[in-house]
Amino acid sequence: MTEPVPRPVPEPTAVSAPFWESLRRHRIRIQYSPSLAEYVFYPRLLAPRTLADDLEWREISGLGTLYTYTVTHRPTAPPWRDAVPQSLAVVQWDEGPRFSTELVDVDPAEIWIGMRVEPVFTELSGEDVTMLRYRPAAGGAAGY
Repeated sequence: MTEPVPRPVPEPTAVSAPFWESLRRHRIRIQYSPSLAEYVFYPRLLAPRTLADDLEWREISGLGTLYTYTVTHRPTAPPWRDAVPQSLAVVQWDEGPRFSTELVDVDPAEIWIGMRVEPVFTELSGEDVTMLRYRPAAGGAAGY
């Protein structure tokens, strides 16, 4: 029997630390730019397009709509060889930005673009990191 390959774990940076810390508390905080009047994601030092240094951290609901997805029946890399099928997805948060994630608690045959999704906070065993995953929201009505 082969030894399991450890999965990579996110390493928060000075810029991304507020995002990861909020996930540990089962909350979602992303940056907001007053100069753009919109939320931005991924964490960064300057607002996109304006390059303003006005980014501030704000809490969002985390609710969103499934923008796109794929179901992998082969492992995407050795650490996930025992985690198939895996439903990889992009969720568009109600607040605007899109987030790459994994869908959980759903049969792959029941996934559809436009379905409403809600956050699932998953603590990684033996790590001080909480991952943000998604599942169908109660009702699952289309977000478009």
